[in-house]
Amino acid sequence: MTIRKATASYEAWLGEQIPLLKEGLERKHHLMRSGMFPFLRATYYRWVQLWVQAPQAVRTAKEVLAVGDLHVENFGTWRDAEGRLVWGVNDFDEAFRLPYTNDLVRLATSARLAVAEGHLTVNGEVEGAILAGYREGLEAGGRPFVLAEHWKALRRMALEQLGHPDKFWDKLGDLPTVAADQIPRSAVKALGELLAEGGVNLRYAVREAGLGSLGRQRFVVIADWCGGKVAREAKALARSASLWATEGEGGAKALYREILDKAVRAQDPFVTVKRRWIARRLAPDCARIELAELEKEKEAERLLHAMGWETANVHLGSATAAALLLDLVSRPDGWLHKAVEEMLTEVREDWEAWKKEAAPAKN
Repeated sequence: MTIRKATASYEAWLGEQIPLLKEGLERKHHLMRSGMFPFLRATYYRWVQLWVQAPQAVRTAKEVLAVGDLHVENFGTWRDAEGRLVWGVNDFDEAFRLPYTNDLVRLATSARLAVAEGHLTVNGEVEGAILAGYREGLEAGGRPFVLAEHWKALRRMALEQLGHPDKFWDKLGDLPTVAADQIPRSAVKALGELLAEGGVNLRYAVREAGLGSLGRQRFVVIADWCGGKVAREAKALARSASLWATEGEGGAKALYREILDKAVRAQDPFVTVKRRWIARRLAPDCARIELAELEKEKEAERLLHAMGWETANVHLGSATAAALLLDLVSRPDGWLHKAVEEMLTEVREDWEAWKKEAAPAKN
């Protein structure tokens, strides 16, 4: 199946679950042409198909409840129930039972592409940094990234990049307003249940964000509360693309809530799954560390190490550290690098084909 046919098939399947926005899909298709890194981020559905090209020993590793669509832009900060600043995986839309190696290979592949396209500067081997973090995370039995007390280097990176409140609220203020009666009632309810009690001057808006989720509905409510503004977002939730790629094998429900509950994690109390919506708090201190703004190569390597550790935090929710370590140490040197090279070849061929097919005709 070509990338063009795979995209059409997946979007038709997704459209049977949730309403899709044509303009959002067209924007995603355009951005997919701009580089291999955005192409990878936007096409998890294709990754699952291409996974069969990875070495068999990698594809048949121990299964865990995995992130699935793991990449270097899928990490961010939030506040836990105690108000502490926490960092970790930000999005579990594609959670599914997969070999634990899937998350490591996809994360490392995305890091390689980020380096190649100038989004990240790393002196050493990205695979080594990620694997070291993953193994250390397993050996420690997992540990959430509570930046308020530990992980000083990561805390410094995060604090340097937390959005300025004025700019954050100005950006939300620029979102196009939509009437409440033009939003699905289930989305309005999901937003309302998460909004602070007593909020006034409610304004609903539509929002576009991410790459893989372009084309899905996103709604925001902004309100005045206790002397300032608060905001909540509801994003349409569908079953994982892994279910599409495996033709229904592995269960029929979205696993977003399950993976959140099981991971070694200081949870964000403002992330909830309401029927077919993922509702969350939007705030200036809920942000990601921008890769291109890291000042030193050592910072980038530390960040990749932390990403590997956080991947272990997620996997430990459904597998024991002993079982994962036993499999990990049995693998030959260079196994991750080899798997990444093979997946890079597949992704590059798809990207070239997409650019060629999507290019405007010449007169």
